[in-house]
Amino acid sequence: MQVKDVMTHSPGTCGVRDSANDAARIMWERDCGAVPVIDQSGCVVGIVTDRDICMAAYFHGTPLSSIPLTAIMSREVCTCEEQQDVTEAERLMRVRRVRRLPVTANGGSLAGIVSLSDLAQTVSDVGGLERARGDSRELLETLTVVSEPRHRSRVS
Repeated sequence: MQVKDVMTHSPGTCGVRDSANDAARIMWERDCGAVPVIDQSGCVVGIVTDRDICMAAYFHGTPLSSIPLTAIMSREVCTCEEQQDVTEAERLMRVRRVRRLPVTANGGSLAGIVSLSDLAQTVSDVGGLERARGDSRELLETLTVVSEPRHRSRVS
């Protein structure tokens, strides 16, 4: 199965001149936790998560409308192609420890976004229990790796 079969098509996006407030609004309206940031040609140049916005609000102490996305977005974005197999997308998530991958097509333009949730729903929906048994082990491993804290508890 290819990524294009399970991804969210036409996700909400922000441009490089937008603010954290713009991304938060999209996350609220679309019930999502990440927004790809695209340039004028539609290519992915960053991604911002709900956690990025929360931490920016805490550390900047200013309204979200005054925090530019370029100050808080992740610039090292791991993407996948819409024709890639979903198992390759899952492997990328596991290796890069990310919950979401922007999906690109036609020379890097944004085509969609695929999340761990999309993959989990695919394992439970597609192919019945026989397919899910093997895929669910890999998905559980990916979920475990991605969910591991980057640092041990900060509070003693």
